[in-house]
Amino acid sequence: MKQIILTGDRPTGRLHVGHYVGSLSERVRLQNSGEFDEIYIMIADAQALTDNAEHPEKVRQNIMEVALDYLACGLDPEKVNIFIQSMVPELTELTFYYMNLVTVSRVQRNPTVKSEIQMRGFESSIPVGFFCYPISQAADITAFRATCVPVGEDQMPMIEQCREIVHSFNRIYGETLTDPKIMLPSNTACLRLPGTDGKAKMSKSLGNCIYLADDEKTVRTKIMSMFTDPDHIRIEDPGKLEGNTVFTYLDAFCTDEHFAEFLPEYSNLDELKAHYTRGGLGDVKVKKFLNNVMQSILGPMRERRAYWEARKPEVYEILKKGSEVAERKAAETLADVRAAMKINYFDDGNLMK
Repeated sequence: MKQIILTGDRPTGRLHVGHYVGSLSERVRLQNSGEFDEIYIMIADAQALTDNAEHPEKVRQNIMEVALDYLACGLDPEKVNIFIQSMVPELTELTFYYMNLVTVSRVQRNPTVKSEIQMRGFESSIPVGFFCYPISQAADITAFRATCVPVGEDQMPMIEQCREIVHSFNRIYGETLTDPKIMLPSNTACLRLPGTDGKAKMSKSLGNCIYLADDEKTVRTKIMSMFTDPDHIRIEDPGKLEGNTVFTYLDAFCTDEHFAEFLPEYSNLDELKAHYTRGGLGDVKVKKFLNNVMQSILGPMRERRAYWEARKPEVYEILKKGSEVAERKAAETLADVRAAMKINYFDDGNLMK
């Protein structure tokens, strides 16, 4: 069996460092690993419209922003297919068929759907398209016969529901769809990076993000205002690591090499943590170190982004070509699905017999 990856993001704004540690850095590693035959990276504009139907221009403008973030991170269009979801109409048809395999109560129990509805304040006025988001995502994954889906921890319920749909379809219509596996970040600190304000989730709507496209000064300002230990008032006070956003970011981003370059009096993060917890280490020094770490990671991305921003017609062609490749792949799966469901009427020579 071919090894295939499908993953992507909603174009509702620029991507942030939570996206990077949660999935983008892993995508770059996977594209360079040589372990996968096909990799599809989707800009999920149709899903973005489910809760932005009245603001289509917002979604349209962010198509290019997300594409630039992808290329800035190091995704290579020679190795991956970057495509726009709405340019692959087969995904909509697959979603419609899969809706018959899922109950309303099952979608209501999906923890990701529940939390997203609460976060957006939909309550009883939930757009049907948004409510059916897990089914749409199952169509995206299965259309490309993805064997692996690299996502953050918050997407686990969505992959579980996708697998339920695959199992139901194959049981009813015969073995047709590929059963995907989830791939989570190996670094536990990357599973769900908190916002700069210490809140559980980094979110564009909460305004607590460090964006991949932020300039050097903006990144520094955001890091120096980060939430730490509110009881660590004086330098000599013992500090707490739990709930301390700065150390969570260091867990996610820093390496021993960063210490050798930026903070040589410590060999590694364990030594820094030990000093902080026993007292005698100020938050400002730790934040300055984190800033150096983040700038060293984001600096090359800024350079690549500037390169592609000056070549937007080429980015447009990358998206166009990727979407054409994606549609051909999805059309093959849809043909198999229609045949399995016996609704391929004019492709079946036995229909009139």
